[in-house]
Amino acid sequence: MGSYEKLLGDFLKQNNSSAEILTFDTSCHSVQEAADNLKTSPANLIKSICMIDGNDSLIVAIVRGNDRASSKKISKALSIEKLRVATPEEMLEKTGYPCGGTPPFGYQATFLIDTKVMENNIVYGGGGSEFSLVRISTSELKKLNNAQILRISK
Repeated sequence: MGSYEKLLGDFLKQNNSSAEILTFDTSCHSVQEAADNLKTSPANLIKSICMIDGNDSLIVAIVRGNDRASSKKISKALSIEKLRVATPEEMLEKTGYPCGGTPPFGYQATFLIDTKVMENNIVYGGGGSEFSLVRISTSELKKLNNAQILRISK
């Protein structure tokens, strides 16, 4: 287990979470790679889309693997004028995790979960590195990141 997975595992232990970190020999960087490793549909995966607002605050939009986040819907829901996708460097700096492995919780941000994500009981998201995923119930996901549930997918 790498340092990023250890960091995530420590967070899960501290929060008495039942989420599980799964580590693979092959990359899970893309949704398709992750789905192939799990032998499941991209609809069972989630993506954590990291965005930066005009105040340099982190907003994380969590959508299903086969969906895209709508910056227009997010801006409107949060009454934000300026919103842009974070660079890989900003993601590492603000979350503590690299792009392609960013978990959907465990750091300071405003978290938004798309309503379609909540249709699943269990989802798989970034597990800290590009070789790991976290398996988590959607109710636990909402609890761990104190997210708002909104329609934010395109």
